[in-house]
Amino acid sequence: MKKTLITLFVVTSLLYACGGGAGSDTGNGAPAKKDVTQNPTYIAGLDLVSKSGCLTCHKANEASTGPSYKSIANKYPNNVETYELLSLKIIKGGYGVWGQVPMIPHPDLTQETATTMVKYILLLKD
Repeated sequence: MKKTLITLFVVTSLLYACGGGAGSDTGNGAPAKKDVTQNPTYIAGLDLVSKSGCLTCHKANEASTGPSYKSIANKYPNNVETYELLSLKIIKGGYGVWGQVPMIPHPDLTQETATTMVKYILLLKD
């Protein structure tokens, strides 16, 4: 029993030391993508996006009337400046960045609500 436990400990230690621990890569040398779906910001943002009507024009992974959230996330850095820029675009609307179809304004949303939505979108970055 003692030999089995020691062997198990050594093998497990070697796997982790060599980068073979659970979730460390995808098997092709690329790091595994973190599961963000349990992130409280993801959950709150998705809830707000779902209730606001945004999914009428946007989808998570494919373009619709507007760009996909994944495309937006890949275009912008995840920082405070982006939170402000995109949350104001959600509130005030705009056009020209993704084509000539305007994004309608959502003046009923608060800055805090729009920022939570932006943080959710940016979590979808590849």
